[in-house]
Amino acid sequence: MLGSMMNRPLLIAPLLKHAARWNGGQEIVSRRCEGDIHRYTYADAYRRVGQLAHALSDFGIVLGDRVATLAWNTYRHLELYFGVSGIGAVCHTINPRLFPDQIAYIINHAQDRILCLDLTFVPLMEKLAAHCPKVEAYVILTDRAHMPETSLPNALSYEEWIADRPESFDWPEFPETTASSLCYTSGTTGNPKGVLYTHRSSVLHSYGIAMPDVFNVSRASCILPAVPMFHVNAWGVPYMAPLIGAKLVLPGPALAGAPMAELIATEGVTLLAGVPTIWRMLLDHLKATGQRLDSVDRVVIGGAACPPGMIQEFDDLGTYVLHAWGMTETSPLGTANNLTPEEHALPQDQRTARQVKQGRPVSGVDLRITGTEGEDLPHDGKAFGDLWIQGHWIASSYFGRDDDPAFKDGWFMTGDVATIDPEGRMQIVDRSKDVIKSGGEWISTIELENIAASMPGIAEAAVVGLKHPKWDERPLLLCVRKEGSTATKEQVLAGYEGRIAKWWLPDDVVFVEGLPHTATGKLLKTKLREEFSSYYFDTVGAV
Repeated sequence: MLGSMMNRPLLIAPLLKHAARWNGGQEIVSRRCEGDIHRYTYADAYRRVGQLAHALSDFGIVLGDRVATLAWNTYRHLELYFGVSGIGAVCHTINPRLFPDQIAYIINHAQDRILCLDLTFVPLMEKLAAHCPKVEAYVILTDRAHMPETSLPNALSYEEWIADRPESFDWPEFPETTASSLCYTSGTTGNPKGVLYTHRSSVLHSYGIAMPDVFNVSRASCILPAVPMFHVNAWGVPYMAPLIGAKLVLPGPALAGAPMAELIATEGVTLLAGVPTIWRMLLDHLKATGQRLDSVDRVVIGGAACPPGMIQEFDDLGTYVLHAWGMTETSPLGTANNLTPEEHALPQDQRTARQVKQGRPVSGVDLRITGTEGEDLPHDGKAFGDLWIQGHWIASSYFGRDDDPAFKDGWFMTGDVATIDPEGRMQIVDRSKDVIKSGGEWISTIELENIAASMPGIAEAAVVGLKHPKWDERPLLLCVRKEGSTATKEQVLAGYEGRIAKWWLPDDVVFVEGLPHTATGKLLKTKLREEFSSYYFDTVGAV
């Protein structure tokens, strides 16, 4: 027997419509690529999204067509999120930090018809346009006054393109499983893989991350997503904010410590979301200037493991670090690490020991870990194996390819190696391709990196496993010194004493000027392994 409730499809456009109608005066604040600060309301945004929808429809964009964006976190990019998906087309966000040939590849693979780009990226696309023959027009996200001279074919000014069009639009209804947006992974090997989100998955993800034990937001919140809108839909914040009617602050291209601190203080930001590299710049600026984060209740950190030292720095500022985990394939939030009231009362070191974990599954997803034979492993916090995930907003395949072995029996194998403790907290031990096997036992590179990064004088650290004649693999530690630091190999190795098993101790320490990163800020260990492939240890590892 079926129930008798209304069967309204879960679609993206109604999120903004609701915000405009019931929270219409709430602000959206952006730092524009032109350099100034732009302010308007949800009601203003909804009217402009209606104009955009008419422009797209008049161009001939129809259900399923792909419209690409190459843009920072600004109000115009937000409008594209809702205008493109709202008419049934697919909003394809492109990561400009990918290699140019990868950008051209994904534009062609997605068969984008229109590419909307910020001023920053005009020179990049001028070099790539000839390699993207299926793009019919380039919409530059600016007005006529700031429109550059460009060789891009069929270049249009966004403001002129949507101007003088009707502000109201009759939004179509279609199945909630219709594709809404497309994002490509930034994998370190092979071509990027596309993940095609649906309206249903995006709306459910928005409800999921807004919950108290996740982002813990409401209409009273002021949210600044430093995680870019070109990467996994800015972790769902552009959909979640209008869902709850929260004030939204978009930092544009200015992600350095000083402009970020200015926006936070001026706008009264209560929630931050971003990767550790962004927050390192902010914390260094705050330390240098003596500023604080008086308005910020919590900062969501994901994308890479958050070092314990960073958790402590935010705690000293009165800001709670919510460690989270996810992937392009998971929309992205899979887990969030919110402490219980009893855990908040624990001493700092015990709290931090819990906070460094990636957390419990968000309601709507499930996790498991498996051993070498595919058997389920116990959730005892000790056994670690391959991490699998399934749920309402988890990909079931990659765009244009249905045979990837990562998807099996309704589960997605993440490529992470993890533990799950009796309280349900998951902790990433390593990427399966990065974990070190020494003498038949496993060594977590992430744990070694976190300890090194917490030492005085060390700005960043990476650990890679290198071939060893006796132990198969042994860890090599690569460190970037903080400015003015004179940290030595002996001091760094001494910092591990009493914190790890003796046989985990890196066999050597190499100080480098900088470390390579992927387009999303993760350590590019494939390059490090290649660069140090001929490195030989002076001594046999002490195991």
